[in-house]
Amino acid sequence: MLIGVDIGTGGTKALAVDLKGGILAESSCEYGVLTPAPSWAEQWPQVWLEAVVAVLRDLLAKSGKREVEGVAISGLYGGSGIPLDASGAPLRPCMIWMDRRARRQAQWVRDNVSVDRLFAVTGNAVDTYYGFTKILWMKENEPELWRKVWQFVSPKDYVIYKFTGELATDYSSAGNLGGLLDIRKKAWSAEMSEALGIPLSLLPSRLTRSSEVVGVLNREFAEVTGLPTGTPIVAGGVDAPVAQFSCGVLEAGEHVVMAGTSLCWGTVHDGRFVSPGLISYPYVVNDETTVYTFGGGATSGAVIRWFRDEFAGGEKELQRRTGLSAYKMLELEARNVGPGSGGLIVLPYFMGERSPIWDPDARGTVFGLSLSHGRGHVFCACMEGVAYSLRHNIEAAEAAGLKLDADCFMVGGSARSDVWTRIFADVTGYSMKRLAVDAEAPLGDAFLAGLGTGVFSDPAEIRRWLRFDDPVRCDDKNHKIYSRYFELYKTLYERTRECMGEIAELQRS
Repeated sequence: MLIGVDIGTGGTKALAVDLKGGILAESSCEYGVLTPAPSWAEQWPQVWLEAVVAVLRDLLAKSGKREVEGVAISGLYGGSGIPLDASGAPLRPCMIWMDRRARRQAQWVRDNVSVDRLFAVTGNAVDTYYGFTKILWMKENEPELWRKVWQFVSPKDYVIYKFTGELATDYSSAGNLGGLLDIRKKAWSAEMSEALGIPLSLLPSRLTRSSEVVGVLNREFAEVTGLPTGTPIVAGGVDAPVAQFSCGVLEAGEHVVMAGTSLCWGTVHDGRFVSPGLISYPYVVNDETTVYTFGGGATSGAVIRWFRDEFAGGEKELQRRTGLSAYKMLELEARNVGPGSGGLIVLPYFMGERSPIWDPDARGTVFGLSLSHGRGHVFCACMEGVAYSLRHNIEAAEAAGLKLDADCFMVGGSARSDVWTRIFADVTGYSMKRLAVDAEAPLGDAFLAGLGTGVFSDPAEIRRWLRFDDPVRCDDKNHKIYSRYFELYKTLYERTRECMGEIAELQRS
């Protein structure tokens, strides 16, 4: 049996499979994000550790007594990483990817460091999204804490450290930190460390492939999880590329949209098509030769969850009593609204925005409201806004020279919605291809566990595990309508950007 675990922003999921990819058991555990101020987003690592322990214990109870070949763990992009002191204890909550407070530090980098050189070395640009700007915020604003920092450790690497006593990070996690990994040498950059003022001694010295065994499970966590002492623990990677791998993506042109709490759309290539408007780092397989380039919306599923929580109290209560999904009930209202939601456009910038606009001050917007609109129109417009965000990122990739296949793989919570999947296809013009059983990143993790322990030798063997439903193809008529709305979507942001900045400043003051 192989086990994959993915530590997400809103919850942790785990999957046990047999050696042919058959799903033996699944488990999940939800939690929240701390938002103590506008554009701040933090999580305590103990929450992640307890969630991983809980899902592993539940998974083993469901799957029965079977031999476990190995466990791989992926995770959300942990932004700054968890600052640990010399005893390995967390000094503060982790400033996760969603946190956008480091505006001044990002501007300092633009003013004092060659951004062109930083991009040439790392394949990435400068933004508050990247962990290195968050680390600089901590250095400037929490000097007493800064003096105590021993290491900055990503969420999944922290759990692996607790499980094994071994501290390491994989190439994808190191690259997503931004600013510090030489994307071609697969090593920390002393040049960028000096330019940014971030000592490399504060980062894990051991860099690994995502399929490498970091260590073996110690007795303490064997007892609480139920796994055998000595179980191999494999490095895993950032959740987005692991989810990409769960679709069997290995070749240039193949691309995947993962829509969970956030939206990540990515593809792979040989490194020639990195773009400052997108994010790039080594892929989780064929790490030495393949680069994963992606764009992402800061809030996609989070927008839909916000709508449910704030405007669908009755549906949530009905879900509690009957088990019928509140989202499905909302979709019934949106199903017959039609492309464009009766003249509504939503900018889904509820926590600033990542690529391709890179604007921490961007704000969520509902434009075009009239008394003729109902709740279904607004809900549909929220789904369309996220799809416009996806199209915006795909445009940026195409402008960088990437050639994409006609089918786009789709994973995550949105893939379970026929209505939303149809909107994604019609907005982007790409067919959406879904797994028959969407296990997301945990499936990719499980296969990485097999690679790391020698069960498999070729990443392409994961394709034997996969079955796909028929693609949801783009409706040309709807696509033409959406294309007009998409141009308005981009114009709306440009014409409100200054006002968004003023609102953000008012919030801060």
